Amino acid sequence: MVQDTDVKAPARSEVAGVRLSSPDKVLFPKQGLTKADLAAYYEIAGERMLAQSAGRPLSLVRCPQGRSSKCFFQKHDQGGFPDAIKSIEITEGSGTLASYYYLDNLASIIAGVQMGVLEFHIWGCHIDRLEQPDRLVFDLDPDETLQFADVQQAAADVRDRLAALGLKSWPLLTGGKGIHVVAPLARRGGWDDLKIFARGFARTLVDAEPERFLAKASKASRKGRIFIDWLRNDRGSTAISPYSTRAREGAPIAMPVTWDELPSIASAHIFTLGNAAARLREPDPWADMGKASQSLTKAMVAKMEAAAGGPSR
Repeated sequence: MVQDTDVKAPARSEVAGVRLSSPDKVLFPKQGLTKADLAAYYEIAGERMLAQSAGRPLSLVRCPQGRSSKCFFQKHDQGGFPDAIKSIEITEGSGTLASYYYLDNLASIIAGVQMGVLEFHIWGCHIDRLEQPDRLVFDLDPDETLQFADVQQAAADVRDRLAALGLKSWPLLTGGKGIHVVAPLARRGGWDDLKIFARGFARTLVDAEPERFLAKASKASRKGRIFIDWLRNDRGSTAISPYSTRAREGAPIAMPVTWDELPSIASAHIFTLGNAAARLREPDPWADMGKASQSLTKAMVAKMEAAAGGPSR
């Protein structure tokens, strides 16, 4: 499945109509991978990435001098980016307006590359219907003492529990330690229902196996357990975009996989800029996701609200 390939690219000064300053700037020092290499990867991965992420508000992790230097998280359009990446004004929870970037074509991704973006994080909705989320995501974040096999089994258990409720899901290797279980949704419900469902679903896992799972982001309590991060299912919360690189050692990529192949995969960061080209020549593991027609029903939401002990538990 995974092959070593040479991803070194010529230091082109323009990709997809976007000018790359210092295309030979090294972004991943141990691998010697440059801004031009990163742009070349997105030329290959762009179509699949856009299928999952185009038109969604973004938050970005920028590392202008490479991953070994200072990196920072950027939510808002503060100017300075190439015109190829667009932005939209969104009313935040505080009531203030803020500008958020979004992707709409390959050039917009390359604009991010030009500005040192090593991670693209996406909202769970599209800009044309901000109040109607269209994906449910559970981030399975393991304690460092656990093996990847523990995370794989947890993901399969989440899949099966969602399936029992009538929801089909797909797995995403995060490029770190964990797995995201993602269920696409029809744009019918709002954020409140999504959050209630996600919280209650996580609660059912913890109640069933408290020695294995927890639903609170507590490092002190996580020993030997997997945090079911349901908090990404809220307005303004984000999750790593499929096919995005990660600002981590080894130049890993958040890679979609199938449930059939997941048991044979050795780690959540096995796919990197070094072997992604070979992977992307294989069939799209999420090709059928767009065919799923499913939503959170009132009965589902009510069941999970009860499981969480009511609205405020």
